[in-house]
Amino acid sequence: MEVSASHQPSTHKVSLVRILLFYGIAIVVSNLFRFDLFELNTRLGSWSGLGYLIIRNLVEGSGVFIGALVGLHALKQVRSVEVTFWGSSRRAVLLMALVPFVLITMIGVRNSFGINVHLFGAVATLAVLVYCVMEEYGWRGYLQQELSGLQQLTKYLVISVLWYLWHLPFLENPSVLANVLFLGTLVLGSWGIGQVAVLTRSIGASACVHFVVNITFFNVFFHKAFDPLMLGVVIGCCVVAWVFILKKWKKQGA
Repeated sequence: MEVSASHQPSTHKVSLVRILLFYGIAIVVSNLFRFDLFELNTRLGSWSGLGYLIIRNLVEGSGVFIGALVGLHALKQVRSVEVTFWGSSRRAVLLMALVPFVLITMIGVRNSFGINVHLFGAVATLAVLVYCVMEEYGWRGYLQQELSGLQQLTKYLVISVLWYLWHLPFLENPSVLANVLFLGTLVLGSWGIGQVAVLTRSIGASACVHFVVNITFFNVFFHKAFDPLMLGVVIGCCVVAWVFILKKWKKQGA
């Protein structure tokens, strides 16, 4: 089944079948690990802290990533896609990723594994960046391009609601206020990160912005591991550096 926005050409038709395929895979695969049906947390208990860190981030992002690859493959059969990993500048993506990596490695991340804080900070940053790339392949790489024929408000609201439901936050916290705030954060994130994807055509650049949102509010490895001052320094430096990089990126693409 396909629907199209009246103001867009037929090449921008939205396929509900492709969306359901992507989302079904994302939900099923993610929940296998989210509900620990394979008792992965128990099996990883004997791993080193770094091994647990890497594997957990990979499995948590695997569902939406696999769904995105399937959705993108189907989408490419009917029209071209504009958003790729590097977008229009590999150098800019690498610079954007380097900013938080260097900062967090220098500051260090406290942990309960007894691992050197600088080493843990470096590995945690890389692992979470990879996780954010996997998510961004789904929400911006596939879904935002699938919905490109819709009006912006409709597009970002649909992405936000699906993103919210994929997280299943109401199972962990039934508070109505908490869930409304979480959904609101995802609406702002869908618009903000979506604008970065439009400007750069890059999943990598979008993942860098996603990374800062993730460590600020949601990530279990960074939550309470940073002093508020240090977290503010990381966010502030990233924002300043990225604004500069994105301005140059936009100028070069004009």
